[in-house]
Amino acid sequence: MAVTDKAGKIRSGEEIDPIAVKNFLQENIQGLAGEITITQFPSGFSNLTYMIDMDGRQMVLRRPPIGAKVEAGHDMEREYKILKAIYPVFPYCPEPLAYTEDTSIIGSPFFIMDKLSGIILRKNLPQELSFLAGEAKQLCVNLIDLLIDIHGIDVEKTGLDVIGKPRGYVQRQVEGWSKRYRKAKTEDAPDCEVIMAWLKDKMVQDTEHPTIVHNDYKFDNVVLDPGQTEKIIGVLDWEMTTYGDPLMDLGNSLAYWVEKNDPDDIQMMRTMPTNMPGAFTRREILDYYEKQTGRSTRQFDFYYCFGLFRLAVIAQQIYYRYFHKITDNKRFAMLIFGVAALEKTALKVIESSDL
Repeated sequence: MAVTDKAGKIRSGEEIDPIAVKNFLQENIQGLAGEITITQFPSGFSNLTYMIDMDGRQMVLRRPPIGAKVEAGHDMEREYKILKAIYPVFPYCPEPLAYTEDTSIIGSPFFIMDKLSGIILRKNLPQELSFLAGEAKQLCVNLIDLLIDIHGIDVEKTGLDVIGKPRGYVQRQVEGWSKRYRKAKTEDAPDCEVIMAWLKDKMVQDTEHPTIVHNDYKFDNVVLDPGQTEKIIGVLDWEMTTYGDPLMDLGNSLAYWVEKNDPDDIQMMRTMPTNMPGAFTRREILDYYEKQTGRSTRQFDFYYCFGLFRLAVIAQQIYYRYFHKITDNKRFAMLIFGVAALEKTALKVIESSDL
């Protein structure tokens, strides 16, 4: 099917040695032989993702971006271990196959996982794919239901209680992301000091019911069934998964959710078809999540504002690498406008909030 996610030519400066990768695969995964083909998935601004085709088997290689220094955000071993722990109880995630910290192979640590084949939604729906309003609504229901399932994973049973500390989680998030922003700020970036001060002042108490927090849950990190496109068959990108407040997870997700009536500067940041007819609004997602889980969302202005600010930090960290010529990837140049738009949106949340 033409709308399934395709890998293509590797971007200049992001090439990896196919012979070195082939040797690693044969040493660590039984039964592999024959020629190897490596291509690259084109989307995303964070970790680099490559398609490995060898002996008729399709796999995915994940490595940190070129020039990245954000260790906690690009920890390959941590993501690999999370997948190893979650896969037996949540088979929507890809099966991890091998990991190495040997930087002599491709220049950085990396891991290999099985490829989940299906549709991944990008900014606009391809010509070959369409959703009726009812199908789009069902897809949104399925998306939130699966997030609720993630929040229902037994953390202690999987051994994932070691990946984070729920006590003090919100405070660490606010302080940590504020520190990251100040460190990554460039001379052309907004200072965001009003937002950071408000988040510190309105900080919510630790939840009494901590859960797995995926931390990057959105349309382009789930895989859809090509034969039934409103059905989700996989969840990707577990690199920032931790143990904490599930409403932080939802706030982070809704920061990406651009509605059809959002202002033009936010529309320019849309990376997924969240504006298609029938898609939930942010309010409808919040109401549905609250109804299904029983969790109060009364203080959600805090969570949503934090999600917007966190997304601004992520964009600024990537833009910082471009600004300081650590990378010459032209895709990163426009991110500074996204940072400004996110600051503006967060300030509007603050101005209208009754917290």
